[in-house]
Amino acid sequence: MSSPQQLALRFHRRRFPSSAPISTCCSLAPPLPPRDCSFASSSSSSTGMSPEISMLIRRAALIFTVVTLSALLFYTATDSLRFLRLSSGSLSSSSFARIFPSYLNNSPSPNPMQQLEEILKNASMVNKTVILTTLNDAWASPNSVVDLFLKSFMLGDGTLRLLDHLVIIALDEKAYNRCQIVHKHCFSLVTKDVDFQQEAYFMTQHYLKMMWRRIDFLRSVLELGYSFVFTDADIMWFRDPFPRFFPDADFQIACDSFLGRPDDMNNRPNGGFNYVKSNNRSIAFYKFWYSSRETYPGYHDQDVLNKIKFHPFISDIGLKIRFLDTAYFGGLCEPSKDLNVVCTMHVNCCYGMDSKLHDLKIMLQDWRAFMSLPLDLKNESIISWRVPQNCSLSSLRHFDAPPPEMDVQQEEGD
Repeated sequence: MSSPQQLALRFHRRRFPSSAPISTCCSLAPPLPPRDCSFASSSSSSTGMSPEISMLIRRAALIFTVVTLSALLFYTATDSLRFLRLSSGSLSSSSFARIFPSYLNNSPSPNPMQQLEEILKNASMVNKTVILTTLNDAWASPNSVVDLFLKSFMLGDGTLRLLDHLVIIALDEKAYNRCQIVHKHCFSLVTKDVDFQQEAYFMTQHYLKMMWRRIDFLRSVLELGYSFVFTDADIMWFRDPFPRFFPDADFQIACDSFLGRPDDMNNRPNGGFNYVKSNNRSIAFYKFWYSSRETYPGYHDQDVLNKIKFHPFISDIGLKIRFLDTAYFGGLCEPSKDLNVVCTMHVNCCYGMDSKLHDLKIMLQDWRAFMSLPLDLKNESIISWRVPQNCSLSSLRHFDAPPPEMDVQQEEGD
């Protein structure tokens, strides 16, 4: 019989067998059949990827990243451009050009006729009538003609409201910049290859180009459907002229010399002030007037008008012309004698900027003195014009260049 020690040893070996090689499949699990180990080993190796699949995945990830970044950059640029457009008023054109030069170069330029129509619409009276004047740099400088012109509206009797309907047509960049400072309705009419900045001396080639450019422009205003009162800037406005206009006339114009009847074709018109209604007759007339410059080369618009006013074409189109009485629409050629009825006064028959400015200032002084009088003294007409002084008919000279300085000083002393 076995001893108790031998029985205990046998039990212990049965419970804890001697160590054997441990399977690489499962170190703590009971031994598995060989096929199970083979299956586990093949499953573990199948979790790895082939090089081809790995390459495709990397390429797809790269493409996705590039597309996403491109879309983000495009959105950012578009959003920035939209912001710059909205805030372009706060940016200078030069700084905007540095940021987006191609945008400025490719942006469409505004249509001048659309700009003009918008300005005329903003300045128009209810019956589509505007007041127009032209301005170049010589007359636009501070304390020059344009300042006295605008001041006359402020000093006149019932004329201040008419400034809302005045459009200043600037013939050069400096005049346009000054206009934007002193007035709210400005249009830039810059003519290619022509410099209208300097003073246009009477009857020089420079003067003729400016006058005919004006006639052609006024025709375009009529074609847009707007009637107008055209006024030179050296005309002082003292009263509302509209009550003095003829209601049935197509074309009515001020005179250097008025012979007594508004329908007398022998009246001497002055192109510096006229009221024209927009219709087929007036448009045809302005086209004929402008084309007649070729029939009468070397003449300015006023002289050509004096020639064509008798032409059969005028009666053929049915244009009704009326000449305005110098009692209401006077000038230095033929002054209005009664300050109680005068509407406008023109510093015509005058040569040279200094002479014009001198007599314009005297004219405004006379008007102020008249307006300060009590009503009874106004009716007695105790005040009359003290002009012309430096301006006179003898000062008009048909030169192709300005006169020598000595001659100008001599004229101012006369």
